[in-house]
Amino acid sequence: MSQEYREDPLAYGNYHGQSSPSNDQTDYRDGQYDGEGGERGLIGDTYRKFRGKYSGQVSGLFNTLHGAVHGLGSELQQRVSGRASTSSHAHSGSQCDNGMHDQSQNRYGSFGAQRNNNDIKWFVDGCGYMWAVSRALEQARESIWIMDWWLSPELYLRRPPAKNEQYRIDRMLQAAAQRGVRVNIIVYKEVTQALTLCSSHTKHALEKLHPNIAVFRHPDHLPDAQTLQSSFLSSLQNMSLSAKTAASLPLDALQAVYGMNDDVILYWAHHEKLCIVDGRTAFMGGLDLCYGRWDLNQHPIADCHPSNLDDTVFPGQEYNNARVLDFQDVSHWQNNKLDRTTNSRMGWSDISVSLRGPVVEDLRAHFVERWNFIYNEKYDVRKDVRYSRLTFNENEAGTYQQRPLSASARSYSPATPSLPGSYQPETSPQLQTSQPYQQFQRSASPYSENDQRSGEYFAPPPQSSRGVNFDEDGSSSRGFGSPSQDGRHHHHHHHHVEQGIDQMAEAVRGRFSDGVQRMEDNFEHHGRLHGGFQDARISCQIVRSCCKWSHGVAVEHSIQNAYIDVIQRSQHYIYIENQFFITATGDAQKPVRNKIGAALVDRILRAARNGEKYKVIVIIPAVPGFAGDLKDDASLGTRAIMEFQYNSINRGGHSIMEMIANEGFDPTQYIRFYNLRNYDRINCSASMRDAEKSSGVDFGAAQQQYNDSIELPADFPSRGDDGQNRAFTMDRQGYEQYQRGTQGTQERQGLGTGRWDSVSECYMFGGVDIRSVPWENGNVSEIDAFVSEELYVHSKVLIADDRVVICGSANLNDRSQNGNHDSEIAIIVEDPTPIDSFMDGRPWRATKFAATLRRQLFRKHLGLLRAQDMQRPDANFESIGVPNIYDFGSSEDRLVVDPLSDNFINLWNSRAHQNTVAFGRAFHPVPHDDVRTWKDYDNFYASFFKKSEKGADGKELRKLPARYEWGHVVAENFSQGQQGIVELKELLSTIKGTLVEMPLLFLIKEDIAKEGVSLNAFTEEVYT
Repeated sequence: MSQEYREDPLAYGNYHGQSSPSNDQTDYRDGQYDGEGGERGLIGDTYRKFRGKYSGQVSGLFNTLHGAVHGLGSELQQRVSGRASTSSHAHSGSQCDNGMHDQSQNRYGSFGAQRNNNDIKWFVDGCGYMWAVSRALEQARESIWIMDWWLSPELYLRRPPAKNEQYRIDRMLQAAAQRGVRVNIIVYKEVTQALTLCSSHTKHALEKLHPNIAVFRHPDHLPDAQTLQSSFLSSLQNMSLSAKTAASLPLDALQAVYGMNDDVILYWAHHEKLCIVDGRTAFMGGLDLCYGRWDLNQHPIADCHPSNLDDTVFPGQEYNNARVLDFQDVSHWQNNKLDRTTNSRMGWSDISVSLRGPVVEDLRAHFVERWNFIYNEKYDVRKDVRYSRLTFNENEAGTYQQRPLSASARSYSPATPSLPGSYQPETSPQLQTSQPYQQFQRSASPYSENDQRSGEYFAPPPQSSRGVNFDEDGSSSRGFGSPSQDGRHHHHHHHHVEQGIDQMAEAVRGRFSDGVQRMEDNFEHHGRLHGGFQDARISCQIVRSCCKWSHGVAVEHSIQNAYIDVIQRSQHYIYIENQFFITATGDAQKPVRNKIGAALVDRILRAARNGEKYKVIVIIPAVPGFAGDLKDDASLGTRAIMEFQYNSINRGGHSIMEMIANEGFDPTQYIRFYNLRNYDRINCSASMRDAEKSSGVDFGAAQQQYNDSIELPADFPSRGDDGQNRAFTMDRQGYEQYQRGTQGTQERQGLGTGRWDSVSECYMFGGVDIRSVPWENGNVSEIDAFVSEELYVHSKVLIADDRVVICGSANLNDRSQNGNHDSEIAIIVEDPTPIDSFMDGRPWRATKFAATLRRQLFRKHLGLLRAQDMQRPDANFESIGVPNIYDFGSSEDRLVVDPLSDNFINLWNSRAHQNTVAFGRAFHPVPHDDVRTWKDYDNFYASFFKKSEKGADGKELRKLPARYEWGHVVAENFSQGQQGIVELKELLSTIKGTLVEMPLLFLIKEDIAKEGVSLNAFTEEVYT
C-alpha cells in the first residue's frame, strides 16, 4: 500500500485518563495508539460516559478497574491473536457516545464504519444464491429477518419444484416458525395502480401460517382528508397508472394516488434486498426472493418438458417474460397466461453475497431501525402481539444507532471524503475483542474437510431470547437482547449507577475472565476450519441510501459517495454491471443530479492525459423496464429511461463520451457499453406430438394442472391421512393421463428423454455444438422453435482493479444514489487476501474476492463457464462457511486474468460483435444500431412482429397476424426448408456466451422519450 490509511482518532473515542489527543500527540501504527492508557474498550468507554456526571464518585473505581482489567485484556488479545494488542471498539452494554457512528466520522458519510475480520462469498445468479438461503433458513434457530422490494411466498428456492416441495419460501418460513423462530419481514407497499407486486398477498399468505411470522408493508399511500371526502378519489381507484397516464396527470392527482409524507410524494420505493438469519448470517445484493429471479448461469429461456412435466423448472407465474406480459394477478400464482409453447421466458442475470462477522451488526442495526420506524409510524396502534418493536444489543462490532431525525433537522449531504488510500484493503487484520463467539454445528456437507476452511459461525449477541419479551409495563418486543427505553434506539441501554458500581465491576471482571477460555476454544475451532484466523479477515463497510420518509433519519447517500471515491482512486479499470445507467457529468444535465458520471470523466481524462492504459466496462440491459413494443404509449417510461441513459452515455452535449471527445481523446479507447442476450429452443418437437396423441391430453392443459398442484398454498397439507402426497388428491387427472402417455413415446435422439428440452448449454464452455443437436418436426418446425430474448441485467456491482467490490441493491441512477428517493443498501468489500495476477501484462497483486468475482462474471458472459446443473450443487451453492471455488490457472481462467491485456480486450470485443451480428440477422432484436429513426424501427422490427396496423388518424384499421411470433427467427432471412435450418444453426454456432454490443446509435435521430406524449416534472424525476 503506497499510502497508509490513518483512522480518525475519534473512531474509537478517548482512553481512560486521556483527553482527546491532538494530531501531533497521536501516533498510529497498524491501528494502534502508543499513548498513556492506550487500551480501548469497555472500561475507557464506560468511564467516559459517567465521568462528567459522577466524576467524583467513580474516578477512583475506574482507575482500579482499568488496572485490573488491563492485564487481562492484553493477555486475552495476545493469547487469541498471537501478537500485541490492536485497537478495538468494544463497549457492549454501554451507550455508544464516542462519536464513532456519527456520519461525519465514518468513511463516505455512512452510518456504518469499516469492519475487519469478516467472511464473505459471492453468488452469481439466483440458483446458487437461493440454495444458500434455503440452507440458512433450514438451520435457523432464533430469528429470520427479511427486507425485500418484493417477496413471493410461492417461490421455490431449489429446483425442480417437483423434487423440492419443502424448499418453497412459505413452507420454509412456516417450518421455522413452528420451531420457535421469530420471522420479521418488511416489504415495499406498492402503488396498486402502477405495479403488480401484490404485497398484500405476501403479508396475508405468510401471516396466516403462524403467529411467529410478522410482515410490515411500507409506505402507506394514503390521500389526505380533503381528497378522501371528494369524488376525485373514486375516479382514481380503478385507474391503471401507465407511463402515459402518469405523464398526463396533474400533481394533485399524483399526490392522491401515491400519498404524501411530510411534503414528499411517496412514489419512491424500499428497494433493499436483505436476509439475516439468527443475527449471524446475512444475505444481500441484487436478488429479491420473488418470481423471475431464480436462474442458472446459462440462463435457459425455454421450459417445455414434453416427456416429463415434473422436470418443469419455472412453474406457474415463474415462467415469465415481462416484455411480453408482465406479472398479472400474482396472488393466484398458478394462473399464467404466457404460453410456454410459443413464448420464451426472460433470463435474469444478478449478483448477491453472503457474509458473517462484525459487519453483520450494521445490517442488523439497519433492519431494527427500519422495523421500529415503521412500527412507530403505523403498527403501534394495532396492539397486536404479533407486531412489536425489535431490540438490539450491540456486540463486538460496536455498531451504530442512527438517531431519529428531529422535526427541525436538516438534510445531511456529506461531501465526498478525501481519505488517502481509503479504498485499498488493510494490510493486516484487526482483532475485535469482545464477547466470545459460540460454536455453531453445521449440518453435514457434501464437501471434504479441505473445502470447508472458511467462514466462522458467529453466535447471536449475548442474552438472546426467543419469542416475545414482555416489559414491566406489559409492552412487548421481538428479537435479541433486552428491550430499550425507546424501541427506535437499538443500544439505548439500561445501566444505572444506583445498581452499584462494585457490582458492575465484578460483572465486567467475570465477563472477561469467562470469555478468555471461550474465545480460545472458539478460535481453536476456527483454526481447524481455516488453518488460521488470517483467512477470514476481510474488511467490509455497509453504505446506504435513506432519508426521513424511508428510515426516519437525515439524508444519507454514502453509496454514491463510495462509487465516486472508488472510481477516482482506481488505478487500472472499473467494471460496472447495473440495471440502469443514469448519471451526470455536471450541473447541465438536470434533472439528473448524481455525479458518478463526472467521476468517470475525470478519471478517464486523467489517464488519457498521462498516457495510461485505463478501461471502464459497463454492462446494462438492452431495454430497461421491460417494455415490449417501444413505440407504444405504454412504453413511455422505458423510452424516458433510455433517453436519460443515452444522454448520460453519448448524447445531449454533456454525456460522458462527448466530454471525453471534447478534450481530443477517443472515448471508445477508455469506456465501452455492452448488453446481454441469449437464445434457446422450445421442445415442441415430435416428442410433444407423440405424448399428446398417446395420452389424449393437450400439453398446455396438462401443464396447467401441474402448476395448480405444485403451487398449492403452504397451509394445504402436503400429505394426506394415507401418507400419500396430498397433491395427488387434487384434480390432476389430465396431468396423470399425460404423464402415463409419455411412457410409451420414443426417445427420439434425446428429444423424448428431456435431454434437449433446452439448448442453452450450446453457447457455454463444453456444451454441444448446436449444429449437432437433433430435431424431429412435431407441432412446429425447428426454425420456428428457436427463440431469443434480452438477458436482463439486474446486478448492482462495481469492481475496481481486482481489489475492491461494491455490491448491493442500488441502481446507478438518482432514485438509488441520491438518498432521498429509494432506500438502498450496499457493501464495500476489501479483501486483503492477495493473489498473483497481471494488469496490462505486468505483475499485479490482486485480491481474492474481487478478482474471482470479476473473472467469474467475465467468463460467464463470454461463454467460458460450463452450464450449471441445478441438481448437482457444488461449493458455490453453499452459504457462508464453505468458500467459493474457482479454477485458478485453467485455460479459461488465463483468458480473463488480465483485463487490460490486448488479447483479452480483443476477445471481449470480437465476441460481443460476433454475437451481435448473429442475433441481429436471426431475430431482428431492438434496440439495434441499424434502427436510427422510427421508420427504421418499423422496417427492422414492427413489420415482422407487430400484430395490427393503424391508419394515419391513429385508429386501428384491421387486425393482422404478426408475420412472426415475438422473439422468434425471421425465417425469410434464410433459405426455405432444411437448408434454412442448416444456415440458421451455422449462424447460431458462432454465438459464444451472452455478451453483445450496446447499440449506441439506436434512434439517435429521434427524440425517444417525447414521441407521442411529453414528460412532466413528475415523470422526469421518477425515471431518473
